[in-house]
Amino acid sequence: MPQESQTYSIIRWSVIAVDLLVLNALISLFVFAFPSFMPSAVEDNYELFYFVLNMVYLLCVSIKGPLLQMRKIRSEQIVGRVFTTILWFSVLSFLSVNYVNPAMFRWQPAFVFYVSLFFLLVASRLSSRAFLNWHRSRGRNRCDVLFVGSYPNMADLYNEMMGDPTTGYRVLGYFDDKPKDDFGIPIPYLGPVGSIPDYMESSNFHPRGRVYCCLPSARGHEIRQLIDYCENHLIRFYSVPNVRNYLHRSMCMQLVGDVPVLYMRKEPLRKPLNRFIKRVFDVVCSSLFLCTLFPFIYLIVGVITKFTSPGPVFFKQKRNGLNGEEFYCYKFRSMKMNSQSDTLQATEHDPRKTKFGNFLRKSSIDELPQFINVLKGDMSIVGPRPHMLKHTEEYSELINKYMVRHFIKPGITGWAQVTGCRGETKELSQMEARIRKDIWYVENWSFWLDIRIMYLTVRNALQGEKNAY
Repeated sequence: MPQESQTYSIIRWSVIAVDLLVLNALISLFVFAFPSFMPSAVEDNYELFYFVLNMVYLLCVSIKGPLLQMRKIRSEQIVGRVFTTILWFSVLSFLSVNYVNPAMFRWQPAFVFYVSLFFLLVASRLSSRAFLNWHRSRGRNRCDVLFVGSYPNMADLYNEMMGDPTTGYRVLGYFDDKPKDDFGIPIPYLGPVGSIPDYMESSNFHPRGRVYCCLPSARGHEIRQLIDYCENHLIRFYSVPNVRNYLHRSMCMQLVGDVPVLYMRKEPLRKPLNRFIKRVFDVVCSSLFLCTLFPFIYLIVGVITKFTSPGPVFFKQKRNGLNGEEFYCYKFRSMKMNSQSDTLQATEHDPRKTKFGNFLRKSSIDELPQFINVLKGDMSIVGPRPHMLKHTEEYSELINKYMVRHFIKPGITGWAQVTGCRGETKELSQMEARIRKDIWYVENWSFWLDIRIMYLTVRNALQGEKNAY
């Protein structure tokens, strides 16, 4: 087995071992500290109880690996994997234990046990990931890399690998027919393509290393020879499609039969299951909010609004949503009645704002009626913020790929808003930065990313945001 695979396996099983320690410590705590967790009538079956839970957990974590061994992984992906593992573990272990002895496991304390296990494993794995990142940032557990070809896409690949020292990559240099003066990255030229085998043998290039090749398909004979050499010497070979001369972005690949096809972007919400999960979450959360807190908020805001400024409590405005379709977006009215509400963006010292409206905007309370839009299906709780029709028309002409943000439903809050892109856009570059983050969200959606954005939204609202006007 190549050493990279061995390292991955060591990390994977180390994480699983820590998981088992956490699991058994928690079982012991519940068994001996909480009498209701397991009836006294089955005290003689402790060993069987431990055995069944451990075996079921090993099965679940083996199917859904811990992900920590991956060199590039986000924290919400780790949390999502723990949730999936615990979900399967809770169902299978509860059924298994009660099949062995129906009196052994009661569902009320079992629920507390599973929730506790989830949070403990999240803390354990995030801590382990932080340690692994620190370990790699100090030059350990590194992965040596060789580039073949000096096209612009290789420079982009280098920046991705070396931009984060915690990934552990070390690019040794590049091979090409001749040195390229304008390659733009600080790695040495190692020689022509034909000298790669000699270099690997003389430098004892380790099996944990990787070769990334971007030679054009016209040089297929040389590429096949390089592939054969790498595979015969336990070196992993990666082909980097040479499309950067017309596509300056990440690409995805799928197989149509046996034919590899590149497509523009990965969109998790194109999958029906992901859309279903997001919609169920939106409906449950918006229904709970609208039936509990919202009536009291509406009553208070409505009375103050009516006393401080003539006009309706709600302000509705046409905006663009999913697939660019128009819908009415609801807000608490924060401005005096004016004829520029559909064309002019609010500014920091906008004279149209009322004093109470200024408070509503700074606290983001003015956005709460959009939970009605969420329940109706026009919006989601998390997504790119919807823009007024005039802005969509203008910015779609000025900003490349602006309309990509409309591949999903707009949201009450979004990734751009919680990462600093909020408030008035005085310059085009500010809107371009916002659109880049919106597109990033479209391509990287996950349920746990939504939870993270919601947490950051609440935190920012409590702390106060200077751009919230």
